[in-house]
Amino acid sequence: MNQQELHDKILDLVREYAETYHQPAPYHKGDRIPYASRVYDAEEMTNLVASALEFWLTSGRYTQQFEKGLAEYLGVRHCVVVNSGSSANLLAFMTLTSPLLGDRRIHRGDEIITVAAGFPTTVSPIVNYGAVPVFVDVTIPQYNIDVTKLEAALSEKTKAVMLAHTLGNPFDIQAVKSFCDAHDLWLVEDNCDALGSRYTLDGEERFTGTFGDIGTSSFYPPHHMTMGEGGAVYTDNDLLAKIVRSMRDWGRDCICPPGRDNFCGHRFDRKFGELPLGYDHKYVYSHFGYNLKVTDMQAAIGCAQLKKLPSFTERRRHNFERLHDLLADLGDAFILPEPCENSKPSWFGFLMTCREGVDCVKVVRAIEEKGVQTRRLFAGNLTLHPCFDVLRQEGCGYRIVGGLENTDRILKDTFWIGVYPGMTDEKLDDMAEVVHEAVKMTV
Repeated sequence: MNQQELHDKILDLVREYAETYHQPAPYHKGDRIPYASRVYDAEEMTNLVASALEFWLTSGRYTQQFEKGLAEYLGVRHCVVVNSGSSANLLAFMTLTSPLLGDRRIHRGDEIITVAAGFPTTVSPIVNYGAVPVFVDVTIPQYNIDVTKLEAALSEKTKAVMLAHTLGNPFDIQAVKSFCDAHDLWLVEDNCDALGSRYTLDGEERFTGTFGDIGTSSFYPPHHMTMGEGGAVYTDNDLLAKIVRSMRDWGRDCICPPGRDNFCGHRFDRKFGELPLGYDHKYVYSHFGYNLKVTDMQAAIGCAQLKKLPSFTERRRHNFERLHDLLADLGDAFILPEPCENSKPSWFGFLMTCREGVDCVKVVRAIEEKGVQTRRLFAGNLTLHPCFDVLRQEGCGYRIVGGLENTDRILKDTFWIGVYPGMTDEKLDDMAEVVHEAVKMTV
């Protein structure tokens, strides 16, 4: 048996193994229903093993294939794969601090408008760099930035707006983008919970993550697609893409991919800064960067998942709409979620805010005791968490504009249940029944 025959035999056995031992377990009423889970088949596993057999352990051909495929899917010029969505947010923000951006560069002490109702790693890069997050309240039931507060948040130090599309529901892109354009601000779209969501601006429907200067995604298992750990940064701006790749790859100036020396054709014939003429370009650093690459094995899984992403998106919409219909009669107990105007969300979850007289803690406990997994809206109000104690003690680090009343209500009264593609109609029906029972028991 030659190498190719043995290779093919191994993958045939992997496919057989996956189809035999990795099928979803049959669901029975009363089984635990998670808020999210991986959805995959034999193709992901055979891709993973095929990559392992090549033993190209860092980023390679599968990474390039995935970057090209995701860029084509989103309709953008550049896509850079990284090791997590949090790293994607870090790179997106740090890219805007590059000296290559001249007067538009973000400096320490500059202000970035964002929200406190969300996941911390949308804000962490701002704080860690020494810029100042400026927190604006959100609206309920869209759970995104209250755009009427944007002008009040503006100062002479404002350089950017960095926001997530909450649980797949796009923020008001028209208002936010118009604000950024009017004041020459960068716009970073944290698209980690919204891959596949769409928004119509000026008559053109596009994917979220493509309206701002930079968009980010996460491929952690609960998200819209997975490669285990992983993320991406994408942009139409050639200069920003160059900076993203530099900062992802140690901060080096060279664009040569791993394993391909002198791809640029100028490895030994240029002068950089105070370095001697002809210093090896592979070891010239134009930024203080990181190593945030993925392995090719992760990207191999992503290549298989990317083919399924359109069907995942449609299923998420179906699941959300079915839950909304099933829970519509609970309007006296909950504020049910609503999509942003002009949007077509790829929902990450089904958010509910308890009305006055409904104890969120008791409702959530009752739902969880019946085996239905719930989640809060991440930090709820990030500024109330222990990580902000240090900033308060030092008397610096952030501003709040006009109060965070809705953010505080979300902290106290809001939770969500899942709509991931592995949900069957039977599971959705049973979840809705459990929520109804929880309301009856606790109200």
